[in-house]
Amino acid sequence: MRIPAMVRIFLLLLAVASPALLRAQFQQPTGEELAMTADPKAPGAAAVYLNIEEITNDQQHIHSYYARIKVLTEKGKELATVELPYIQGKTMITDIKARTIHSDGTVIPLSGKPEDLLIVKTLSKDGDPLQVSQKVFTLPSVEVGSILEYRFEIRYDENLYSSPFWEIQRSYFIHQAHYAFTPFKAFMNGSHNATSSYLLDKHMNAVSTLIWRTILPAGLAVKVDFIGRYSLDLTDIPPKPEEEWMPPVESILYKVYFYYSSSSNQSNFWVSETKYWSKDVDRFAEPTGPIKQAVAALIAPGDSDLDKAKKLYTAVQNLDNTNFSRKKSEAELKQLKLKAAKRAEDTWAQKSGSSQDIALLYLAMLRAAGLTAYDMKVADRSERVFDPSYLNFDQLDDDLVTVIIGGKEIFLDPGEKMCPFQTVHWKHSGATGIRQGTDGRSFLTSPPQAYIDNKIVRTGEIALDAHGAVTGNIRFVMTGQEALHWRQTALRNDLDEVKKQFDHSLEPIVPEGVETHVDHFLGLDNPDVNLIAIVNVHGTLGAATSKRLLLPGFFFETRSGHPFINEEKRLVPVDMQFGDQVSDQIVYRLPAGFTVEGQPQDTKIPWQGHAVLVNTFKAEPDQITVTRTLARAFTFAKPEEYQDLRGFYQKIAAADQQQLVLTRTPVAQGN
Repeated sequence: MRIPAMVRIFLLLLAVASPALLRAQFQQPTGEELAMTADPKAPGAAAVYLNIEEITNDQQHIHSYYARIKVLTEKGKELATVELPYIQGKTMITDIKARTIHSDGTVIPLSGKPEDLLIVKTLSKDGDPLQVSQKVFTLPSVEVGSILEYRFEIRYDENLYSSPFWEIQRSYFIHQAHYAFTPFKAFMNGSHNATSSYLLDKHMNAVSTLIWRTILPAGLAVKVDFIGRYSLDLTDIPPKPEEEWMPPVESILYKVYFYYSSSSNQSNFWVSETKYWSKDVDRFAEPTGPIKQAVAALIAPGDSDLDKAKKLYTAVQNLDNTNFSRKKSEAELKQLKLKAAKRAEDTWAQKSGSSQDIALLYLAMLRAAGLTAYDMKVADRSERVFDPSYLNFDQLDDDLVTVIIGGKEIFLDPGEKMCPFQTVHWKHSGATGIRQGTDGRSFLTSPPQAYIDNKIVRTGEIALDAHGAVTGNIRFVMTGQEALHWRQTALRNDLDEVKKQFDHSLEPIVPEGVETHVDHFLGLDNPDVNLIAIVNVHGTLGAATSKRLLLPGFFFETRSGHPFINEEKRLVPVDMQFGDQVSDQIVYRLPAGFTVEGQPQDTKIPWQGHAVLVNTFKAEPDQITVTRTLARAFTFAKPEEYQDLRGFYQKIAAADQQQLVLTRTPVAQGN
């Protein structure tokens, strides 16, 4: 039987337009699923996904989502609350259907009108003109053993076209997953898809290419059918890895992301995009008259180039950085007779701006002072790893400024409040991005952290009595990243909260039975000096017998879990953020009538070219001084280096468990 051409096209379009209706109906659970109390494919899991389906149809402007989840423990019940992000005015969440199925087969549907079940949360992002919000619903009557089932649709504006992101790995094991994408007609085959419409990118260039990037298990690939629809089917997907000190997890998870582009060539894309970016930077950072006047008032004619750079850095650091205070709303700006910064001179006039505004103001000031300076846009290492093969400029987050002084390029981080001159926040060090330059624009990686620049020195005296009770204080002296962390914490919290957080950070590393509380800080509001915390100590240390006191050999690190000890294997690289050096010198004042009976041997544990631990002990008649220094010069380690890394920390853990033994001196008996 022949099918008329129009009918064939209608049937084909129906198949294209309705995958959500065909695939995302609720399923009757099997007896095995209802009875399941644990999953042999995911031992110890709190929950597992039985099914996930995501269908995106760019012709119908619909994205549909469907999930079935088996709850196995109390913790798994957290999946009953579903958060749905959307863009106000651009997308709309519709057709929410959900139900809970108890292990005996009882079905409890989500009841009530969807608008009565949804909570709106504002998640606005600094600098983003789109208002991102969330709608939240919670499935009813969830028990351990329940199956959770829900689906919804996101309908987006007819002027928007979706580039779906398939998040393959989740926090829990997935038994089956299906993904499908029907793109804009211009990227599909067949005469029925012919269209005179076309897409434009943000620069109003015609979009010519649909690109997809994948990180998938070996042997799996996205399939493309004869008319240009994309699909992917997977089974037995492991959960997200949870290993200590991982790089940004989103950079290593299984995923597929599609995007429309005006360029299919990597080199052409970055040349084109960075031209737009550099032009925008130069326009914002133009050293206009007001900028030149400000610079002239801040520097002296006899200043060296380095002195000029320092003075201007101090000036912009003193401005209100709204990334650390609070971004003002449009209404507030209007009331204060201010405006969103469009030029560096606006930021200077208002004495306020975002991290990016302040970085580019500093760039403008350096140029006004006659220095050679460039902007550098980098990926935030705490969020992602820059991938130049992913043709998306938005993966570059933050601005550094580089200045050439005496033929040397200096990297500066003026957008990080409380960041000292020539110090870069760790998330911007060893970070790759795009930098302006005399030879055009080029990929560049900022220098890694020097471990010697990030120090914590802990010195103190601890007085012991015959029963092991201790009192004393310890002085923490911090430079580099640790100091920056606490100073930025103080920008966002009052002093009492900072003290509370500092105390909390000490809880895992001080011995059992001992309490530590910060008394006061010195230099908390001055990034150009060492940050000092004075910490009071009291409690009971070690164990006392009738004749001896048994004490931990080291005041710190005896209770905390050393990293990597419990992980026999490693799947992903190690990223410890930055190298550092931590040094302790603790003096134990011995109780009257006690001497040192036993002490650990002086120790040196090296991991050649990477790190070293050095311990020493010095006993005197009424005291013993314990020193410990761990210098870690490495930041990253590959999985194949893991056994050496783990072996090093195993040796450290063993050394840190050594004890001091104090003995009571016998009292001489008279005749």
